Amino acid sequence: MQPAEILQKHIAQTATLTPEEHAYVFSHFQPAAFKKGQTVIREGDKVEHEYFVLSGCLKAFYINDQVKMHILQFAMPTWWTSDYHALYNQTRATINVDCITDAALLMLSNTDREKLCREIHQVEHFFRWRTNKGYVAAQQRLLSFMNNDAKTRYEELLQLYPQLHHLVPKHLIAAYLGVSRETLSRLYNTVKK
Repeated sequence: MQPAEILQKHIAQTATLTPEEHAYVFSHFQPAAFKKGQTVIREGDKVEHEYFVLSGCLKAFYINDQVKMHILQFAMPTWWTSDYHALYNQTRATINVDCITDAALLMLSNTDREKLCREIHQVEHFFRWRTNKGYVAAQQRLLSFMNNDAKTRYEELLQLYPQLHHLVPKHLIAAYLGVSRETLSRLYNTVKK
């Protein structure tokens, strides 16, 4: 499937655009390709784009003062990622985004997204829906961290995103869950039984 078709199918789940509107929307995206391990956003960068994943898998993460990685998000095909705080507030990045695998992306600038939202009501509807959905997912993850033990969080992750287990190395899943690699191995063996 071509990038324009992937984006069109994704948007069509929420918003209705004419073929002409979709072509116009797609014209505001720039294609980008990154290799496994390559950085998309580095802490301290000026952030001007959000990224729609066509193929591959990325991670958004933070390294704390103790040099411990905390993964905020994995981004798989048809997911979006960026440092949204920096993007919306025009500040420097406080998180990093890099590629777990080779990745093909579409980049949309903050300026172009706002322009499209002003011009096409259905585009504004789509981005509002997507932002709301992301907020709900972040809230659910936070509640899971506050209420559930590591085993339950791991089971939830596998249930929601079974493909992650095959795409993402275990040490990164451990960083996402906030546990050590050894703890994740024990959880994996317990859940697998």
